Amino acid sequence: MSELLVELFSEEIPARMQKKAADDLLSLLTQKLKKAGLDYSSATANVTPRRLIAVIDGLPDKQPDTSEERRGPKADAPEKALAGFLGSVGLTLDQCEKRETPKGTFLYAVVETKGAETRSVLPGILAEAVKELAWPKSMRWGRHAFRWVRPMHGVLAVFGGETLDGEIDLGGGALIFTNQTRGHRFLAPDAITVSDFADYQAKLRAAFVIIDREERKRIIEEGAAALAKAESLTVKPDQGLLEEVCGLVEWPVPIMGRIDDAFMDVPAEALVTSMRSHQKYFSAEHADGTLASRFITVSNMAADPERDATIRAGNEKVLRARLSDAKFFWDQDRAVKLEARTVKLSDILFYQKLGTVADKRARLEALAEWLAGYVPGADAAKAKRAATLCKADLVTEMVGEFPELQGIMGRYYALHDGEAPEVADAIADHYAPQGPNDRCPTAPESIVVALADKLDTLAGFFAIDEKPTGSKDPFALRRAALGVIRLIVENKLRLPLKEAFGYAIELLKEIIPESEFYKAGEPYADMVADGASEKLEVLRGIVPLVLLDFFADRLKVHLRDGGVRHDLVSAVFALGSEDDLVRLLARVTALQSVLSTDDGANLLAGVRRAGNIVRAEEKKDGVAYDGRTDDGLLAEDEEKALSQALIVAEDGADKALADEDFEAAMAALASLRGPVDAFFDKVTVNDDDPAVRRNRLALLARVGSAAHRIADFSKIEA
Repeated sequence: MSELLVELFSEEIPARMQKKAADDLLSLLTQKLKKAGLDYSSATANVTPRRLIAVIDGLPDKQPDTSEERRGPKADAPEKALAGFLGSVGLTLDQCEKRETPKGTFLYAVVETKGAETRSVLPGILAEAVKELAWPKSMRWGRHAFRWVRPMHGVLAVFGGETLDGEIDLGGGALIFTNQTRGHRFLAPDAITVSDFADYQAKLRAAFVIIDREERKRIIEEGAAALAKAESLTVKPDQGLLEEVCGLVEWPVPIMGRIDDAFMDVPAEALVTSMRSHQKYFSAEHADGTLASRFITVSNMAADPERDATIRAGNEKVLRARLSDAKFFWDQDRAVKLEARTVKLSDILFYQKLGTVADKRARLEALAEWLAGYVPGADAAKAKRAATLCKADLVTEMVGEFPELQGIMGRYYALHDGEAPEVADAIADHYAPQGPNDRCPTAPESIVVALADKLDTLAGFFAIDEKPTGSKDPFALRRAALGVIRLIVENKLRLPLKEAFGYAIELLKEIIPESEFYKAGEPYADMVADGASEKLEVLRGIVPLVLLDFFADRLKVHLRDGGVRHDLVSAVFALGSEDDLVRLLARVTALQSVLSTDDGANLLAGVRRAGNIVRAEEKKDGVAYDGRTDDGLLAEDEEKALSQALIVAEDGADKALADEDFEAAMAALASLRGPVDAFFDKVTVNDDDPAVRRNRLALLARVGSAAHRIADFSKIEA
């Protein structure tokens, strides 16, 4: 068994592409090895800014011999056909077997193939893998036709301690496989000859290259933490920055620098964003979470006191210039009030069919006033004021430079202008939550404006038929829907979603052309009577229903991690009248609790059986059984008992539902289990007497109707 070591050496690969590229290279190699019949015991990938590395151990010295049976033409086929088959398998007619089949006598040949030496197979596999490796962006260099993410300078390919005989065709030159690599660009640039992975790793470490990505991350984390601790500080957590910086250095050495005090009055978020986005610096914090006047950069040079001092001074000088820009933006922006900036929002297009940002702001004002009535403790005037100002920071210098600060800077400018703290906080929070792990606003005015922003976006894009399709969601509508769900559920809001969507659609009437509403409602056009005016209004009313279906799907995803069954959510949504998510979840919870018991499971089976019988007989009879029964036609004790049990269960369920006690409502329905079972055991539904038959079908329809008070049991999976 032997080891294959591969290194593709190039100019610096963008940090964001490195890990996936290394994994993709390893995947391509291992897939091709398996296809070639070459098993292995282990396969690992490593990556640095200048090299993709794959190590595959436990490879055999040769491919296994193979035996393959092939069927040829019929034994009496024309001579030309026979000759072609024999030539393809390299055998004579005497070496083939004649075998009888239902379709006649055919020739069969067993082709024995000797396995090739692994060393002779590997060069082709490696060359194919390199050519097939896909990059988000690639380039040509020199006179070569070959494309790679950055100019490639060498290919190290060693198998069993010896260099493979092969090359990568560059389409105007070639890179010959070697057993040589190079160390750190500045500290050890000379060629290094290696024999295997252990030798390769050790010699590169001696040449100031750490190939293990996780080790480099650990060195950065631990080194930065030690520097911060020495100053009684902590490093601000930033996993994304750590991943990026790890891909910028081969020999990481954290160095701490100082931020000039003149910049510390600039909002911390602006300083952190400037350092992070432009300089890739880590920030340091005091014990109370406030920003410290320190930063940590990661050098790619070996530690040396004199060199470190030079690097520190250079980075402080560069940072001074960067933060001077941030301070200038901060000072300039505060000279103009947010309210005065709102006039410029009419110059920014929100979306071609949805008007300008100024149009969206006007809709948010109306929505915020309306929504405030559904958020306990919300001040409608403050919520409306926040909606007026929440987009104004889009035209500030700071947000123009750092778009990720929108909302955050709006809060600072609002406080500077003397706005109420609730208004300022609502401006900062109105984009939240932006994902499943993002903080969800809890302040009443913040909840209102965050809901308004997301509801308007959802209603607008659904109204113009720009819905998510498959994996494509260019307007992040799934994220917006999840945000609405979290805002409602986590704050226990009793918000009627259908009504909310309807109001949001109403506010869009002056912006969206009639033709767009027709397009959005086109799949449902056959539900609408002819007549342009009436049809348009009905189609506008259909969009909220489409949105509710979309929310049902999003809610299933949101609840999945909590162990809530998706079919129960569908069953409650199928009622058509349930758009209060808090109440809906209470129904689902009660439903899941009861169905997990034997009584619940048997009740489900009975209700489903009753429903199936009624639907089948309705189809056969061409009538609908509405559940109205005639007590005088109840002959059997079991059907009388079921009728009485239904009266009690329906009354109990109705009272419990009025109090929104869904567990009690389900308990009332669960009491039907025994009478339903007894009915099916003893009573024949299709009685010879047509009147009795109809009455029994109506009784079964009552069973379904009673269950339908909680959910549509036909949607529940058995």
